Amino acid sequence: MERGAGGLSDAQLVAILLRSGRRRQTALDLACVLLTEFGGLQGVAEASVSQLCRVGGVGPAKAAQLKAAQEIGRRVASVPLGMGTRIESSGEVFAHFGPLLKGRKREVFVGLYLDGKHRVALEQTISEGSLTASLVHPREAFVPALQVSAAAVIFLHNHPSGDETPSREDRELTSRLAACGRLLGIPVLDHLVIGAERYFSFADHRLLDETP
Repeated sequence: MERGAGGLSDAQLVAILLRSGRRRQTALDLACVLLTEFGGLQGVAEASVSQLCRVGGVGPAKAAQLKAAQEIGRRVASVPLGMGTRIESSGEVFAHFGPLLKGRKREVFVGLYLDGKHRVALEQTISEGSLTASLVHPREAFVPALQVSAAAVIFLHNHPSGDETPSREDRELTSRLAACGRLLGIPVLDHLVIGAERYFSFADHRLLDETP
């Protein structure tokens, strides 16, 4: 209260989240162990609940507190993209989804369904894949569009590696989705690949009509 949150060390911040330690180990001691074990705040944030619980003194409750704090941070960093928001650029999409998807261990494929004025009608997670790929079928991708009578759609997914460069599979999927959108009369306005700090936009690079 005297110094403000900005005046605290990483260990002190983690100790506040932990609230208590264990016998002969204070919350600050335990926080230091966590930071050493996982190589700093980023490593603690990326650790799974099971990994955190393998550290002596950290049970499910403490692990849940740490993961909840991480999620709060994601949401605060994300620029709001509520229903009815008009989408005018790929940068706006990244500003919302970049913080939410950064550091995820699995690929998450999301559809952003828009009305005739390119305003958000629905945000829908379509699939969560493995460490290296999301399995997405155009059928699952366009069902929500039909349900909300969307006039257009933007797709996006993250790369757990942090590299936003689209893979061959990404290019092939984009081509299939764009073709399906043309057939249904629901154009795919963009497909974004979200990396750790940057993103790749198929629309910005004029690759939506690319043939694999």
